[in-house]
Formats: sequence, C-alpha cells, structure tokens
Amino acid sequence: MAKATTKPKRVAKAKAKPAKTAPPAMTLRRRVRRFVWRSIAYSFLFVAAAVLLGRVINPPTTAYMMGEQRRLGGIDHEWVPMGEIAPVMARAVVAAEDANFCQHWGFDVAAIKLAIAQGSNRGASTLSQQTVKNVYLWHGRTWVRKALEAGITPMVEAIWPKRRILEVYLNVAEFDEGVFGVEAAARHYFNVGPEALTARQASALAAVLPSPKTRSASRPTNFLKKRAAQIRSGAATIRADGRSDCFES
Repeated sequence: MAKATTKPKRVAKAKAKPAKTAPPAMTLRRRVRRFVWRSIAYSFLFVAAAVLLGRVINPPTTAYMMGEQRRLGGIDHEWVPMGEIAPVMARAVVAAEDANFCQHWGFDVAAIKLAIAQGSNRGASTLSQQTVKNVYLWHGRTWVRKALEAGITPMVEAIWPKRRILEVYLNVAEFDEGVFGVEAAARHYFNVGPEALTARQASALAAVLPSPKTRSASRPTNFLKKRAAQIRSGAATIRADGRSDCFES
C-alpha cells in the first residue's frame, strides 16, 4: 500500500514594508519666510525689553550724543531727575513743542492734519515721538526711521507715564552745540541749576529747541524774544486749563 505524501507547507512571505522616504527639504521660500518672522519677533522682544528698561533706567547717552561727542571731542551732559527741574521749565517745553501732550497717545492727529494743510511738518512731531527718536533711533528724515518711530511711540506711551516721557526728553534734548539736557543748558546759559530757572529763562531755553545750533538763549534775536513771550503765555495757559496735569505732581 502506497504511503501518503504530505505537501510541504508554504511559508507565507512577509510583505515588504515600504521604504521610509525622507521629508521633503524645506524650500528656500519657506526658509526666508521663517527667518523674516523670527527676526521680526526677536526685534520686537528686544525693543519691548528696551522700552521696559527705559521706564526705570535713565539712558546714559544716545546715538546722537555719541556722534556729537566724537565730532566735537566732548559734550556737556548731566542727568537730573524731574523733581529737580523747575515746573516752569517743563510747562515751557510742552507749550513750545507739544501743547496737547497730556491729551494724545503719542500722535497729535489734529497737529498732523494742520501741518499737512500748511505744507509743513513743523508741529506734527510730539514730545513722545521726539523722545523715541532721541533715545532709541537716530536723527534724519528717512522712511525707515519714521516707520520705526511710529511703531515704538505707542509702546512708550503705553509703558511710560507722561511724566517719565517728559523727564527723559528734558534730559536728552540738545539746547546748544554739544549741550544736552536741561541741567547743562541752565548752567551754560544762565549759570543756575535747573531747579532755579525762572519763567523767562525757561521760555528762552524752550524757544531754542527747534534749532539749537542756530539759536541762542543768551543772545536772543527779536524773533526769539517774541517766540519766548508766546511760550510763556502758552505755559500759563496749559497750567490754567489743566493740560499740564499729567506731568505735574
């Protein structure tokens, strides 16, 4: 009798797993986009940190001061706190440069519209904008600087009190060639400390601010005398109508 033969069992072949494909390489466009967004984020964080520090730390110098120091071989500058500056000086600067300082958020829209209508940019720049330009940026009329100024000014307005903005401005503004800040200016022109400035002296200092290299508080022209008189009147007005309340303690 023939023996039954058993067929060998077929070994099931394991299905080959598809080979893993490497992720597609990042395109150049995506790399550039990621780099741009990271740069913007880091720049924003850096500026925000600088503005936060500026609320409590006095800037020792500015880019413009350093440039003038190299050009002139030295400058006159000494920081003085707001409490040691005569109130008439603070009011005079606000009356001269930004009468609605306490009422806007960094940009005086009414002054901007008026300046455009008159075909001039004088009077459109607020004290907040000037402080941002002096402390964080550079002098000049480039669109890049203007764009940066427009971006940083609301941040400063949101973080710094108005009194702090004015304090910083008074300490970094140029009052004569190489003379920066109200402390140096008061002694340079009148041989007194900033706390002892009279209304007449304060208005004379405020009158030179638009063009400190061509105007002198100690040798005023007839135009400058009239301008100083207007500033004294304006300073009294903003005190009477409450437009100085935000920076006077």
